[in-house]
Amino acid sequence: MIFTHIIRFLYKLFIFGFLSITTIIVGLYTHAYFSKPITLNSSGNYFLYDKNDNLIYQGSSVNEWTDLNNISSDLINAVISVEDKNFYKHHGFDYLRITKALFKNIKSQKILEGASTISQQYIKNAYLEFDKTWNRKIKEAFLTLNLEVHYSKEEILEAYLNTINYGHGNYGIQSASHYYFNKDAKDLTIEEAIILSGIPKNPSNNNPVSNYDNAIKRAKTVALTMYNNKIINKETYDNLFQNKIEIYGKRSDKDLVTLMYYQDAVIDELKSIPGITEEQINSGNLKVYTTLDYEAQKIMEEEIINNIPNEKLETSSLIINPHDGSIMALTGGVNYKKSQYNRALNSKRQVGSTMKPFLYYAALKNGMTSSSTFKSQFTTFTLDNGKVYSPKNYANVYGNKDITMATAIAYSDNIYAVKTNLFLGIDELINTAKICGIKEKLNEVPSLALGTSEINIIDYATGYTTFASGGYQKKLHLVRKVVDQDKKTLYEFKDTNNLVLNPNYVYILNELLTSTTNSAFLDYNIPTALSVANKLSNKYALKTGTTDTDYWTVGYNNNILMIMWLGYDNNDPLEVSVGGNAKNIWANTVERISKLNNYQDGWYHTPNNVIGLLLNAIDGTPTNDIKKANMFYYLRGSEPLYDINSYQN
Repeated sequence: MIFTHIIRFLYKLFIFGFLSITTIIVGLYTHAYFSKPITLNSSGNYFLYDKNDNLIYQGSSVNEWTDLNNISSDLINAVISVEDKNFYKHHGFDYLRITKALFKNIKSQKILEGASTISQQYIKNAYLEFDKTWNRKIKEAFLTLNLEVHYSKEEILEAYLNTINYGHGNYGIQSASHYYFNKDAKDLTIEEAIILSGIPKNPSNNNPVSNYDNAIKRAKTVALTMYNNKIINKETYDNLFQNKIEIYGKRSDKDLVTLMYYQDAVIDELKSIPGITEEQINSGNLKVYTTLDYEAQKIMEEEIINNIPNEKLETSSLIINPHDGSIMALTGGVNYKKSQYNRALNSKRQVGSTMKPFLYYAALKNGMTSSSTFKSQFTTFTLDNGKVYSPKNYANVYGNKDITMATAIAYSDNIYAVKTNLFLGIDELINTAKICGIKEKLNEVPSLALGTSEINIIDYATGYTTFASGGYQKKLHLVRKVVDQDKKTLYEFKDTNNLVLNPNYVYILNELLTSTTNSAFLDYNIPTALSVANKLSNKYALKTGTTDTDYWTVGYNNNILMIMWLGYDNNDPLEVSVGGNAKNIWANTVERISKLNNYQDGWYHTPNNVIGLLLNAIDGTPTNDIKKANMFYYLRGSEPLYDINSYQN
């Protein structure tokens, strides 16, 4: 009797549960039916323009929308077979597949299998972020239902194939077909179609340009699903991929291998602009007007490629207009086709001696002058905590005599820098960096003056732009204006003119930074950038920085700033020759861009409150030897009291 009651209870519970779930599902589909339909063919489709309002990119969804009847049937069959074999049978969710995947994952205690349908994947790619929150899952479910009740399977599949990521900046099957095989999507062979259908699972590793072997391995998996699903017969299956497939792998003449790094940075900035929502970005048809100088990007790329000594060496680099902080060119690597990791956005590296200008601005502000001297000799410092610190100069080269601040900059003398840092107090350097706009938290240690903190290049460039602009903190930016599909301006950049540094000391510092290319400083050492001095037709403030694993070059004048890092992603030690490569890239790039844009009078006007004295470069004393003389600048009243005939204004 009790057993019978239990059976009846379980039966009623099952019926109740079944009816409840059915009612909920029907209710959800009904709600979706009466909701406003989402838009298909504008999803994620934004347009990027350069500084001259020329269209440079249409993404991230499509470069060219293609009707389903103009897409290879082999491609369609391959995609459905590998991604969602029940696509034409379900209504957005494959419940049987979900159940099987759930049991399989529970049994293995690992996530071995997913169960997303093509409809769900389209929604995730076109409308949602890739976080794994319940809120996103709920949004995905509702949007998937909306999609299924308002559009036919053919319309959904067409939207999916036109928006999926096929790697190397190709979104949509037509773009991918042109890039990988130089043909329209309707003309793909079965092998080409299968290769393309395998890319979206892992666009970075499954595309045949980055990794041909991985692409073919994945393609064979796709082909097996087609055979198992009886889409192709055994003879066709056995004859696939017997010979190497020819890969085209090119776009147009304007297909720069670094341009996608810039585009990544634009979208990253777009997401941070107040008032522009994720939904607006994903819904599409935004026109984004950027600060890109296409020719500057092209020149920078050419010089990087021509001067990189080996294929493992990587870079991040920015070119900036100091007048308004606009980023004219950016790269987060040597070649986006080989590595989509954007080092300009995501990497932090030790900055080496390029940190010293922030220290020396603090020194000038606190009473030191361009000819203030410390002795350059091996020194062991006893710190307040009782510990000792023994920094070394590069190659253990010391003057064993008093040298000026100008000489310390020319040689990048570490002893002078640490003495200055301890003399001022470490907080002075940190405060100066913050005032200049650097957001990274810096280590309060004596070695900070030698650049032992890790900083992102965009964050760091903000600080240097403050020097290049004459003391004004600028907001670095890539986006000028954003306009929606109704021609409404959603955002327009407004320059800030916030003077945060004393222009007199900034001018003196900028003059000091020309010592790195000045032959007057040839003595017991060689100025760090003298090797490129003959390449420069304009005057630049220039500083290099070296660690065991990083090489930095930063230089600027009133018209242009370029900051560049070279190194290995795995932190392998750098070869000594890399410094020469980096300086050549920097010098060639800024000079070519300056000549192209006819930059003239790029140096700064001497402030009325600043005076110049022609003195011996190394020790700052009067000299009649013009070859050893350097113009030292001072705030009026702080200059050394030499005879009036010993210096020039």
